[in-house]
Amino acid sequence: MTTPDDELRLMTEYEAAAEKVYDEMYHTRYPIGCYSELKDLFAYAIGAARRAGRPDEAERLSKRLDHCKEVYRRQFSQF
Repeated sequence: MTTPDDELRLMTEYEAAAEKVYDEMYHTRYPIGCYSELKDLFAYAIGAARRAGRPDEAERLSKRLDHCKEVYRRQFSQF
């Protein structure tokens, strides 16, 4: 069984991985794969925040995910 601290650690790891993939999206010829992966990683981070009892973090991550989706739609959806 995971503790809230474990979930916060996972949240941080998932968020960092999502941000790395977001950066990689700008350097690939096929950004759709990165986009799919970053959505999954943010979803995992949001879930971990909720399980840790941190709705503020879940909201922050949800807003960041929404921003990433908007950037993808504006800059990469033509690929």
